[in-house]
Amino acid sequence: GLLEGKKAIITGGSRGIGRALCEIFAREGADIAFNYNVSDERAAATVDQIQSHGRQALSYKVSVTDRPGIIKMVREIHEKFGRIDGLVNNAGVNDGVGLESGNYEAFLSSLHKNLIHYYLMAHYALPELKKSKGAIVNIGSKTAETGQGNTSAYAASNGGRNALTREWAVELLKYGIRVNAVIVAECYTPLYESWIKTFDNPEAKLKSITQKIPLEKRMTTAEEIANMVAFLLSDKSSHTTGQLIYVDGGYTHLDRAL
Repeated sequence: GLLEGKKAIITGGSRGIGRALCEIFAREGADIAFNYNVSDERAAATVDQIQSHGRQALSYKVSVTDRPGIIKMVREIHEKFGRIDGLVNNAGVNDGVGLESGNYEAFLSSLHKNLIHYYLMAHYALPELKKSKGAIVNIGSKTAETGQGNTSAYAASNGGRNALTREWAVELLKYGIRVNAVIVAECYTPLYESWIKTFDNPEAKLKSITQKIPLEKRMTTAEEIANMVAFLLSDKSSHTTGQLIYVDGGYTHLDRAL
């Protein structure tokens, strides 16, 4: 596989894109450690899935906003795996903290849920990534480019994720550590489904969105995101760093008149 023998950390691994990342990484030969915050059942299913490919799985019920928990988790992963070859910052939530509707506390809390742990995870994993000449992939959202309305904190977090991707690519050149981002537009995940259900007519809303996705008029799958991330963490992308790669069927950049 693309990731044969590599040891990777994935944040938010129990559902959605994180779950697909665990599945694809295991299929490509990686041992995986992931954190989750909600369902023990989903986490156990993810562990089973990883192990069904003959790979090691470590799961941690740790909130990404819990700094001591993150420090302890990264230390334990290193102890159990012996090294860390890759980090995928994936956890986050489009939580609707708007300019009009939000407030200071909600805005700050959202930055902790969406941006600050990207820095913390990279900071605490860095000593091991330096030894392994590993790689980092940050998952981001097109909201940084396009806006969405009523989601200031999430959009700001994604702008931050994009900037950190470039900044870390520069800072870590000297260690041979590559840093890239995969930007998601319309990908059908449990969180996306919850958002769609907030509309009066969810099916009509979903159809109106998929009609605007240039390539094949369909949502991106979580597996398509995960395949790109696997490539970017693998040695096949050995001279790619500082890139924001949009896996979105052309949604963000192609002509709206399509």
